[in-house]
Amino acid sequence: MAARRGTSGHKYVFVIGGVMSGVGKGTATASIGKILAARGLSVNLLKIDPYLNVDAGTMNPTEHGEVFVLDSGLETDQDMGNYERFLGRDLGPEDYMTSGMVYKAVIERERNLGYGGRCVEAVPHVRDEIVERLKQSAKIGKTDVTVVEVGGTIGDFQNALYIDAARVMHLENSDDVLFVMVSYLPVPGTLGEMKTKPTQNAVRELNSYGVQPDVIIARSTHALDAKRKEKLAISCSVQSDHIISAPDIESIYDVPLNFERDMFSEILLNDLGISGKQESDLKEWKEFAAHAHNGRDTVKIGIVGKYFDTGDFVLSDAYLSVIEAIKFSAYHLGVKPEIAWLNAKEYQANPDAVAELKKYDGIIVPGGFGETGIEGKIRAIRFARENKIPYFGLCYGMQLMTIEFARNVAGLKGAHTTEIDPSTENPVIAILRDQIEKLKNKEYGGSMRLGAYPCELAERSIAADAYASASNLISERHRHRYEVNPEYVAQIEKAGLVFSGRSPDGVLMEIAELPRSEHPFMLGTQFHPELKARPLSPHPLFNAFIQAACLLPAQAGRKQAIEKRA
Repeated sequence: MAARRGTSGHKYVFVIGGVMSGVGKGTATASIGKILAARGLSVNLLKIDPYLNVDAGTMNPTEHGEVFVLDSGLETDQDMGNYERFLGRDLGPEDYMTSGMVYKAVIERERNLGYGGRCVEAVPHVRDEIVERLKQSAKIGKTDVTVVEVGGTIGDFQNALYIDAARVMHLENSDDVLFVMVSYLPVPGTLGEMKTKPTQNAVRELNSYGVQPDVIIARSTHALDAKRKEKLAISCSVQSDHIISAPDIESIYDVPLNFERDMFSEILLNDLGISGKQESDLKEWKEFAAHAHNGRDTVKIGIVGKYFDTGDFVLSDAYLSVIEAIKFSAYHLGVKPEIAWLNAKEYQANPDAVAELKKYDGIIVPGGFGETGIEGKIRAIRFARENKIPYFGLCYGMQLMTIEFARNVAGLKGAHTTEIDPSTENPVIAILRDQIEKLKNKEYGGSMRLGAYPCELAERSIAADAYASASNLISERHRHRYEVNPEYVAQIEKAGLVFSGRSPDGVLMEIAELPRSEHPFMLGTQFHPELKARPLSPHPLFNAFIQAACLLPAQAGRKQAIEKRA
């Protein structure tokens, strides 16, 4: 191992992709943050998206994955969710950067004569804006180390300026900057041999930017052997112990543990010239990762959505935080989740198809927008309500739960949301007043109720019991335009639906639920609880939902064990 460098200023680790995309740069970045934090360092993780979108809010989830909303309201890439989950804490808007943000700031400064009449160019002005944002993130976070994921792959035109910004920071003080390349080593089926040449070529291309990787994370289907480590070390001018084997694994939560088998945190501390705890504190994380493999029972959860006929490969991205929140709570209760994707459009086309929901222990309708499959979702909600199947509605899922109840229990004929039917005679879901002008002007980006808002819980409600907090005031993240129409609240509650969570001024309905006497668990949230679920602190509402799903009559044999774990 190389000698420890001298300690200087704030430390930066840049994570750059080689060979191809989609091999786990985000997970590697999150895992680096985790193992550094486990050595006692304060860490912030920063994602660079080279898109010209100012934020991720207008990106299609079937193409780019889910939009992850921070407490601040910034709509970000789904990798930010992994960062928060691995670190176990909230990140700020300064921890996310897009090309759209950078160019917008430069252009606005130029329009305001901020450059004193000089010609404004990509180099140095755009590059310097990137450097300044990286340094500002470290300053605001007051951390020891900033780990930066540079989106895209070596050779992409879009991320060249970001790599150049990292190069300039390395020139300013080489002791403070470390480069990690996440590369892929294919094993062609016809050869049956792991090939290092694509990674060698990727390193040479990175060298052409003026950057030499200090560490290579070698992604592949299999673990890297000593021979190939030696070959990469000689060909890429990287020490052999700085080549980290990263084979395919069952759970991404095993990645930090695999990294530590190669003493990765010690390598990072040594090369950055900083001290940490003598041993890595990953005990709780190891216990959590073990639960991911050792659940004795299963719980079957059906997710009713609309993105499912675009191909199975998009599902884990479009609903990533929901899936992970289910896992965390299931592992917490000692069970393994079996998640099924249920296409709402099939229920809309064939009303009898909804009977298949009897096979599931619990039903979720997640967030979303638009008309596609909406009547199919409402049929699924009605079936869950009438057949006492635990139901959890998230954002749109709460709105549709309210519509279903208004139509079929409260007797509000044709009740609907004005998003779908502006002329409905009973608009139980309506747009926020301050959004109307924005929509008229087609101002869609960043125009919703976004980020953290407070919510007051009604005493002795399912929601209040789930949170089990000393205070009845909670904070949760939002991403929506439409709300339960206050004009209908009294009429709907009179029919039996309880709005157990409201804004402090009582105007906005945040949680709706049926009493336990009417249903084992029928609850919806206007906010997105999945965004705050963490591996070591699963969300209380998901815990309550999974527990209710595990205690169905068909699962009665495991009731005592589940209640003991809860």
